[in-house]
Amino acid sequence: MATTLVRPRTLTGPAPTAHKAPALRHLGPNWYASVMGTAIVANAGATLPYQLPGQRVACQLVWALSAAALAVLLTARAGHWLHHRDQARAHLLDPAVAPFYGCLSMALLAVGGGTLIVGKDLIGTGAAVAVDAVLFTAGTAIGLVAAVAVPYLMVVRHKVEPKQATPVWLLPLVAPMVSAALGPLLIPHLSPGQPREAMLLACYAMFGISLLATLLMLPLIFGRLIVGGPLPLVLTPTLFLVLGPLGQSTTAVNQLADMAPQAIGAPYAGALGAFAVVYGVPVMGFALLWLALAVCMLVRAARAGMGFAMTWWALTFPVGTCVTGAAGLARHTGLTALAWLAAALFLALLTAWLLAAAHTLRGLLTGRLLAG
Repeated sequence: MATTLVRPRTLTGPAPTAHKAPALRHLGPNWYASVMGTAIVANAGATLPYQLPGQRVACQLVWALSAAALAVLLTARAGHWLHHRDQARAHLLDPAVAPFYGCLSMALLAVGGGTLIVGKDLIGTGAAVAVDAVLFTAGTAIGLVAAVAVPYLMVVRHKVEPKQATPVWLLPLVAPMVSAALGPLLIPHLSPGQPREAMLLACYAMFGISLLATLLMLPLIFGRLIVGGPLPLVLTPTLFLVLGPLGQSTTAVNQLADMAPQAIGAPYAGALGAFAVVYGVPVMGFALLWLALAVCMLVRAARAGMGFAMTWWALTFPVGTCVTGAAGLARHTGLTALAWLAAALFLALLTAWLLAAAHTLRGLLTGRLLAG
């Protein structure tokens, strides 16, 4: 009877490729969150209202680290698709993993934006513009595809129940908002006239794509929390992902307002400047409310024994977008309180990044994080 449970490998097709690059088999798209979380430290630190001696140099080093991490991870993920296609396809068909494909887009965009913000000090402005143009184009294309493809898979292929709703579902939807926030950096390097105006309005269109899609998804996530109770301990840090579209949209409207006078004429340029404050302040208020809720849930999970997982990286990039959002509002309103808020949020971001990076490095050295 026992022999009937074992079938010869020759009857089931080619042997699995797990022996090829076994360390890469469980390397999922969620790892791009570590690149995003590192790049945002450099981008946010360089744009803070307050600058300490050596702060920009430190941001340059962190940006270089994020760029190196992106290069290594892109290579490793290519190896994953080459040697472990079965696992890669399984990731796409897993509703808990597929949304992380939005992180690839955001990692490319965050490193590309950092290239123009601080990387230009190291490689020159011309090279920085070229690098950012490539990364922005690739990141935006991937982000727009993910914003359609992942929800499509959730509808037609994934077997999703209401109790499975988590903030992770927001990841592919927020990617176009990152393009909207970082696209304005390229506007001064485009030819005056239609190229600049087209980029400006394209960024506003992506702002709308992400914002409206997020407004559709957030009620499902909040409703699941109210009806279903707290998330599992390991997923508790993902509550901070809700801050991503909030902080990033505030960053986007402020960045776009800065560039509007160079790209579009009156009366639109002035109106877009006013919109940055009229939209940004209420959204930042809601972001602080959600931040307080997420912190309370995180403390509860820590007291219940929450250990380290890659979900800890959710504490970095979303908080970083609130830093850049608050800094943009401080720039447009002149309020010192908003500058203090940006500085306080940056300290929280730096603390979260140090914790996540240290635990990730230790997990890599011990092999635990790549063990599946």
